[in-house]
Amino acid sequence: MTISSTTGAASQGLPLHGQKADPAKTLKSAQSFESMAINQMLQPMFATEDNSDSMFSGGAGEKQFRPMLVEQIAKQMENNGGIGLTDAIDRQMLAMQEQK
Repeated sequence: MTISSTTGAASQGLPLHGQKADPAKTLKSAQSFESMAINQMLQPMFATEDNSDSMFSGGAGEKQFRPMLVEQIAKQMENNGGIGLTDAIDRQMLAMQEQK
């Protein structure tokens, strides 16, 4: 069962009326959210690092690819236990889906 693209609930892993919540999709969403939160916390740390005048500067290429590096670091942190947000978010999302 799908839903029109204007609402997009099915693509977001939200259950449709009469369907049960999918715990695997909910867990994946919670993990993605934690990864994004860690990414947002790490961005300022890497933004304050200025290697432009150092001998080991990566120049424009380093500046261009740094956000991707930080994103991958955040994903690895989340895969290795993260900061503990996933379980709480997953429980809350499942509880909200069961109420509907």
